[in-house]
Amino acid sequence: MKGKKKKIIVLLSVLLAAVILFVMGMNDSMKTVKYTVETHSEGDSVRIALITDLHSCKYGDGQLDLINAVDAQKPDMVLMGGDIFDDALPLENAEIFVRSIAQKYPCFYVSGNHEYWSGNVDEIKQTVRDAGITVLEGECRTVRVGNRAVNICGVDDPTEIGEEAMFGQLEQALAAADKEAFTVLLSHRPELIDKYLNYEVDLVLAGHAHGGQWRIPGILNGLYAPDQGFFPKYAGGRYDFDGATMIVSRGLAHETTRIPRFFNHRELVVIDLV
Repeated sequence: MKGKKKKIIVLLSVLLAAVILFVMGMNDSMKTVKYTVETHSEGDSVRIALITDLHSCKYGDGQLDLINAVDAQKPDMVLMGGDIFDDALPLENAEIFVRSIAQKYPCFYVSGNHEYWSGNVDEIKQTVRDAGITVLEGECRTVRVGNRAVNICGVDDPTEIGEEAMFGQLEQALAAADKEAFTVLLSHRPELIDKYLNYEVDLVLAGHAHGGQWRIPGILNGLYAPDQGFFPKYAGGRYDFDGATMIVSRGLAHETTRIPRFFNHRELVVIDLV
């Protein structure tokens, strides 16, 4: 009887541990994740808030949960790295967010694949422009914060225009960049990093991968990501290369994810250039 009782206790302990692990893993509440990137030049620090893969999801009344989280970080600018709008959910939540955030900060936007899939990408871009946000389609804007200049270059998602045209946009953007300034490339797709590295960019900011959907911290950085497949190399986080860095946001989608996130919190990403 003692042996049977011990087995029952062990089984119940394992089941309890599994339940706790499951509950912890299913918690996908938004976190603010911070990175510091050295620019190897003197100047004031610059804080960037990166928003990707919102997918028209709701963040409280008037999107205030997300807006307040951005405000708490006091960014110098907000970059929107694609799929802010969804192709299935109504556009209203995304519209509320872009109109509200644009009143507070300089904002820059590039398209994602879902905005193309919606069939309304031109209307979406016009909504973003009407909010006072700069839409980057192969353009570069040099932003000055204190005594530091930062190039913000952006390209469209290649869903419809194709990769060749997208990299043509990148060449066009870099031709207009301040050669002395730190250069940020805003692009939806992280899996194209090997090609980005052929260009003179210092920091690539991307999304799209949704954190690989399922994660096991310290063991599995992501199970599956669009356009990377299973066990994606660039699911989310920081990736350092010779002469450049890429930061991939795990995104903010929660209502539109067909497979629930597991140990994969939604992210507001903050980057300090120092």
